[in-house]
Amino acid sequence: MSGGQDWLEKDFYKILGVAKDADEAAIKKAYRKLARQYHPDQNPGDDVAEARFKEVGEAYAVLSDPKEREQYDSLRAMASGGARFAGGPGGPGAGGGFEDVFSGMFGGGAGGQRMRYSTGGGGGYGSPDVDLDDILSGMFGGAAGGARGGAGYGSGFGGRRAGFGGPERGSDLHASLTIPFRTAVEGGEMSVTVEGRPMTVRIPAGVRDGQKIKLRGRGRPGAGGGEPGDLVVDVTVPENPVYGIEGRDLTITVPISFAEAALGATIAVPTFDGGTVKVKVPAGSPSGKKLRVRGKGITAKAGTGNLIVTLEVVVPDRLTPQAREAVEAFAAATADADPRASLHAAARAL
Repeated sequence: MSGGQDWLEKDFYKILGVAKDADEAAIKKAYRKLARQYHPDQNPGDDVAEARFKEVGEAYAVLSDPKEREQYDSLRAMASGGARFAGGPGGPGAGGGFEDVFSGMFGGGAGGQRMRYSTGGGGGYGSPDVDLDDILSGMFGGAAGGARGGAGYGSGFGGRRAGFGGPERGSDLHASLTIPFRTAVEGGEMSVTVEGRPMTVRIPAGVRDGQKIKLRGRGRPGAGGGEPGDLVVDVTVPENPVYGIEGRDLTITVPISFAEAALGATIAVPTFDGGTVKVKVPAGSPSGKKLRVRGKGITAKAGTGNLIVTLEVVVPDRLTPQAREAVEAFAAATADADPRASLHAAARAL
């Protein structure tokens, strides 16, 4: 089945569960949620989930591409606005729709005999039965009989044509890949299967959750001498309980005691390579203060990032009698200090 007929039969907005005026962010959010839910790795041996996964990927491949989405919306609008695929003078075909468009393309006139268009086997353009799939394929860059779906969310549409019969760029393929956090930090290689073909994806060090990795020329082959499409891989990086990624920097939140925050201290902070590094906490450090440890981040082509340490002052939920006595003495000694003074002043100035 060609891409055009696919578009007539499938409501991609309904498949993703988004409104027809949904923006790019809403479409991406809906896709990622459904892709995780129906991913074959999460549903081994479940043919229904795999089919749904392919269907979701097909819908996203069209709606995430502005040109593809515009063509899809136009085609669906023409169909819902009274498109007719058969008729004669003054008969059910009168009144416009696809009939008028195609009659102009293939020699029909407003008052003359109209061609009959069918989605069946029929002859070529010169016969009374013209294959709608072939027509739509020519208009929208589909490849008649092309396979859809795959083990990734592999499906691509919309090769760019120089004209009927001219060179056509192969359509892009899409896949989703969940990357272990360590691989995201250090880089490496992983395999993804798209339309039954295993492909190796090189993961750059420092890849972020939600990032796209493009493998040029790894999509569908072009036609008529056209260049091949690309493989676009949507990356998911699970959260790590200790570290985070910000560009080439790694981030970590480190608890410190009230005494360390108030008086200052030198503490040991774990590093991603399994070691530790000494970090000096300045006296009077509040929660949220950030300290930079140079050269302990992600090593990429552009250089090595840093480890960003965020301090978190921990308040004990239980105090020994001696500790309570010490805190009370501290409170008495600092009774004249109001930590909220600047807040009240700012509020009065509003």
